[in-house]
Parts: sequence; C-alpha cells; structure tokens
Amino acid sequence: MSMTMASGPAKDRTVAAALGRRRKRADLIVRSLSYAATAIGLVFLASILVTLFYKGFGAMNLSVFTEVTRPPGSQGGLLNAIVGSLMQVGLATLIGTPIGMLVGTYLAEYARGSAFGNAVRFVSDILLSAPSILIGLFVYQLLVLPFGGFSGWAGVAALSIIIIPIVVRTTEDMLALIPNTLREAVIGLGAPKWKMIVLVCWRSATSGIITGVLLGIARIAGETAPLLFTSLGNNAWSTDLTGPMPSLPITIYSYAGSPFQDWIELAWAGALLITLAVLALNILARSVLRRRT
Repeated sequence: MSMTMASGPAKDRTVAAALGRRRKRADLIVRSLSYAATAIGLVFLASILVTLFYKGFGAMNLSVFTEVTRPPGSQGGLLNAIVGSLMQVGLATLIGTPIGMLVGTYLAEYARGSAFGNAVRFVSDILLSAPSILIGLFVYQLLVLPFGGFSGWAGVAALSIIIIPIVVRTTEDMLALIPNTLREAVIGLGAPKWKMIVLVCWRSATSGIITGVLLGIARIAGETAPLLFTSLGNNAWSTDLTGPMPSLPITIYSYAGSPFQDWIELAWAGALLITLAVLALNILARSVLRRRT
C-alpha cells in the first residue's frame, strides 16, 4: 500500500526575505540598545571607581591604621572606626548566621507547602528588601529609647536583622538543591531526621551557605542608616558596646560633608577601605561557589 506525503504550502521567497530583513533590523536595534545601556553603566561605574581609588589612595597612609580620629588639623586616623566596625559586623554575623541557618533549614526541611512556612518565607522576603533605615528606626524604638541612649549593642542588633534574611534565603535555596533521593537513602538506613540534616544536608550545602554569609557580611559592612539610629558614632577610642560606638560608615558620613580638608581625605580613605573589603568578600564568595560547582 503506497502512502503519499501531503505537501505544505509553497514558500514565498519574497515574503521570507522581507521577514528575514525585519528580524535582522529588530535584532540590530535590540543589540545596539543593549550595548549602549551596558556602555553607559560601565562608564558611570568606572568613573566612580576611578575617583574613589584616586582620592582614596592619595589619602591612604600609615596613620589611617594607627591613629584614632582627632580634631581638624591634627592628622588623625581611622583606627577606632575600623575596630568599631569590625566588632559590630563580627558580632552581628555571629548572631545572625545561626538564626538564619536554622530558619532556612526549617523552611527547606520541615515547612514545605505549609501555611506557616509560607508566612515565614514571606516575612523573610520583606525583610530582605526592606530599606535599612526602617530597621534602624525599629531598633531605635526597641533598644535605644527604652534604655536611655545609643549603644553598640543596638547597632549589632540592627545589623543582625539585616543579615538574617540573606542567610535564610541562601540556606533554603542551597538545601533545596539537594536531591530527595539522598535524604531518602539516609532515612532508609535508620538515621533520624536531625542527623540527616546536620551530617548530610548541611555538609553538602556548606559552600553555598558560606557564600551567602560572606555576601551578607559585604551587605552590612557599608550600612550607615541603621547605625545612625543605634550606635550613633564616637570620635574617641571605644570598645564599650553599652555606649555610642564608632564605625567606618558613620565616620565617612560625618567627615565627607565637613569643611575640613583632612577630614574629607579621611572620608575618602575610609570609603576605599570599605570598597576593598566588600570587593574581597565578593571575590571570596565567588571562589567558594566556583569550587563547589
């Protein structure tokens, strides 16, 4: 029995050529707009970085790391601000990281599809995108006004609230990438669920979680608004977390708008230090993630 193939409609070469030219024109326009937008963004970014490195390296010297902030004309440094930032960021990371990991683990392992889990995830996403100044105002009402003054602990609390949703999202996403067959195999061997999470899931997602923590540190390292309402700042040497505490972002904010040239130079040096620290953390996070993949 012979079968005949039904032929399709005849191809009109004129129509095909017209459609091809229209596609090429549309592709050229979209590609040109993309290149132009990329070039504009790179020009602005390059101008910011060039200005920052030029003025920052010009103001960088040994006294920046060995002297505390002093009155104008005294050739002070940023030692107290650097130490204050390290203390507040470090403590905020130590507080926020375990909380974020536990919440992310709960969402990924225990609350899949539950209404309460969806509510927790929704609140975490809101915190992730909320302006940091709102978090500063919240901590101001919670810890500054009731206790009668600004403090380093209030700054630590504000930075902790900022880093928690970052770690939550990263932990949940990394745990979601682990195949369920691996979980089923561990449970099938008789291991309890908590041991499966700690010894298998967390170990498999370690690199991704560390990447999220590093990105969270890079986020809070340059925050200024929440510290204005919490730790406020201090031009003297202070490691007392119960009182106002210096930090690099607050010092930059205060010195950049001052009429004194030496303070303005210190502000440029501090801005360069934060930029280099954030750059180093991002490079470290990418290298950790690349090693995992």
